[in-house]
Amino acid sequence: MAIANPNIPEDVRAVAADGTQLRYKLMELSALYPDAIALGRGDPDLATPAHIVEAAKAAMRDGKMGATPIAGLPELREAIAAKLRAENGLPVRFENVMITTGGQEGLYLVMQTLLDPGDEVLVPDPRYTSYDEAIASAGGKMVLVPTTHADAFNLRPEAIEAAITPKTKVILIITPSNPTSGIVTEDRLRAIAEIAIRHNLIVISDEIYEKFLFDGWQHFSIGSLPGMAERTITLNGFSKTYAMTGFRVGYAAAPLNFIQAMTRVKAATTGAAASISQWAALAAQTGTQEPIREFHRIYAERRALMMRGLNELGLDYSDPRGAFFLWTNSSSTGIHATELAYLLLKEGRVLIFPGNAFGENWGGYLRISVLQSTDLLTEALARMRPIIERYRAQG
Repeated sequence: MAIANPNIPEDVRAVAADGTQLRYKLMELSALYPDAIALGRGDPDLATPAHIVEAAKAAMRDGKMGATPIAGLPELREAIAAKLRAENGLPVRFENVMITTGGQEGLYLVMQTLLDPGDEVLVPDPRYTSYDEAIASAGGKMVLVPTTHADAFNLRPEAIEAAITPKTKVILIITPSNPTSGIVTEDRLRAIAEIAIRHNLIVISDEIYEKFLFDGWQHFSIGSLPGMAERTITLNGFSKTYAMTGFRVGYAAAPLNFIQAMTRVKAATTGAAASISQWAALAAQTGTQEPIREFHRIYAERRALMMRGLNELGLDYSDPRGAFFLWTNSSSTGIHATELAYLLLKEGRVLIFPGNAFGENWGGYLRISVLQSTDLLTEALARMRPIIERYRAQG
């Protein structure tokens, strides 16, 4: 499906093939509409729990603002290791954990540490395009592994095995997924682990949305399986679970030699994560988890509302088993997702990201987030309706 509408601005057309730049361009345009409803970014809109904010204040008040070790605050690393042992079944200790300046930095550090020029990384498609950039920045080559709507965008072991070449070094797993909200189920993860062991591959498992699964689906960490601890790097962080996006605290859990190598790279680039943010993250990890349960309830309510609304609009979406998104098939409108996203913003004042912002193969999809109040979600659906119906009728 090609971009055919001559009214699409040239600056939007120019970045349509670059997922990251396309997302930022649409966010830039949305600033022109003060009443725009943002259903684009994946940043939680809920307030950071009070006890976490108070911990940040206490750190400043008590003078805990000095630099921490490059790999992070020892107390925080130990708390994360304890969490990973208890909740994820990962056989990790304090020294297997490194604190990063957000989860995205963790991804970049991993790629810089692991990849030599020409190394191939198997990446599920669609995907968050920061993975593309992190791989390219290290001289690696991304090899796309197809997933399908009919399979709820679950990752198929046979598709992974078919993509392996002598240059393959890494399998990237994202569960739950951004943008599809699909998950990689335990049975598939077990089969993928066997493939990784058989071909001596490293697995990077991005589990940033692990706390938000719905309809009885459960999270499972591939690093907990026999033979996988020594070849798995688990990425996670605090931004999604605890609504701490601006604190910029992520972490990696990996074999000690990986952590030591990543620490050397971090020392030469950004240095340690902000100490105040790390003390706040420690409070998040060790304090009450009740706010997270309330977050889950709120997101589930919003998710249900958006699913009903899309059903009423006649738009199909893949099974949203986790995360914050509805990966919505917009092909029935007859126009490219970039055109539709632009028109929804310009005419409806609703910011939604087109599917091709998450891979060049997805011009018939939209990624719709549920990170607004139910009132605003209801209003967004009302604004979307006449635009969707007009273009579907024309088609």
